Amino acid sequence: MRRQKWPAVRGLVTAVSAVALVVSSGQPGRSSDHFDSPAMTGNPQADIGDVYAWTAPEGDRLNLAMTVVGHTFSDRLQYIFRIDSGKAFGRTTASTEIICRFPAPKMASCQLGTVDSVEGDASDAKGLESRNGHFRLFAGLRDDPFYNNVKGSLAAYGVVLAALKSGAAQPDEAGCPQLDEETIAKVGDQWRHTDGGLATNLLANWTASAIVVSVDLAVVSKGGAILAVRGSSTTSAKTLDRMARPFVGNTLLGVSPFSTDDASGDEREAFNTASAKARMSYMARIEKSLAFQDSLDGKCGNQLLANRFPAPSQRYRALATMFVDDRLWVNSAARICRQFLAVELASLAKLSLFDADCGGRSPTYDTPNMWRSLLVSGTTDDIAWDGLRGDEHPASATIFPFLAPPDPKGVDH
Repeated sequence: MRRQKWPAVRGLVTAVSAVALVVSSGQPGRSSDHFDSPAMTGNPQADIGDVYAWTAPEGDRLNLAMTVVGHTFSDRLQYIFRIDSGKAFGRTTASTEIICRFPAPKMASCQLGTVDSVEGDASDAKGLESRNGHFRLFAGLRDDPFYNNVKGSLAAYGVVLAALKSGAAQPDEAGCPQLDEETIAKVGDQWRHTDGGLATNLLANWTASAIVVSVDLAVVSKGGAILAVRGSSTTSAKTLDRMARPFVGNTLLGVSPFSTDDASGDEREAFNTASAKARMSYMARIEKSLAFQDSLDGKCGNQLLANRFPAPSQRYRALATMFVDDRLWVNSAARICRQFLAVELASLAKLSLFDADCGGRSPTYDTPNMWRSLLVSGTTDDIAWDGLRGDEHPASATIFPFLAPPDPKGVDH
């Protein structure tokens, strides 16, 4: 029995050891998709940090935002919002793209399918109205609304490493490390602090370039009210970066969560640029990462969708399948937007409480804690929180361009 378990232990030790190296080196993390390949970190104008999508409370508009690490947009790239639409989660039948180019400084040129366009300086907070009135555009510097106690998270993962190396933890049949009470308490304590003190947002006052669009729902929902959104940066020949749900690349892929080694960057880049069919090859890799996340409250098997299949070997299959299809899902028929992954919770977990929630991702959501709670404890109650509740510069879900102005002393990525 021990010989059967040892490869799993060794794999987890290797993975979390890489986390420890990141902690000890003091290498800073960036936003939720900024632990990219060397190609991306060396090309900040192509490096997408986050994508947001949610409905306006009036029920007539879809709001979109994309943050880019660089403080300027490239005149050689196009930045794309792709909105797939259908009548049910997981099944889309129509697509619309909003393609933006920046041919000169402070000059934006965006096309909404074949129905509308806008061109000009969109850096004023009021934005630019498109020719046919179907969308409004902002493009310029804003405060990055993402926040995360990255160092606390890394320290918590390091506690699990120590337990695995000492033999105090062993993975169960599904690969989830079984932690004792002392280890569980240490994980929670590290997660809620930074270097032993108050939790600190590693991304405080970070400034990013942002493309913000508020578009008529009627134009982007031809296939139905259920929308699937992703953002990308591309050349005429290939996709350079792609972003939808946060944390997928940085936490579920790579040698370990938030790792910055070349191999991890290459894996994340390959996932981001792969076709839908090719991404299925990452299923087993994501399942292993989900098993690790499931362990962090000391209760293996209580993760979201963990009990969908009875066999231990398939415990994490349903959630891994959801993450492999990496799109940000929005119920555009809903006017209330409060819960990250609400469409998935309503459709896959059958939680009717979220039937009337638009889901998606608003910049006002407590997304890091919502994500952790679902993956660690299978709840939406923010149990697994990292000591932070919001960004230093609150964003808005209702007032265009939604993201706060950049801090005068903002940090340059």
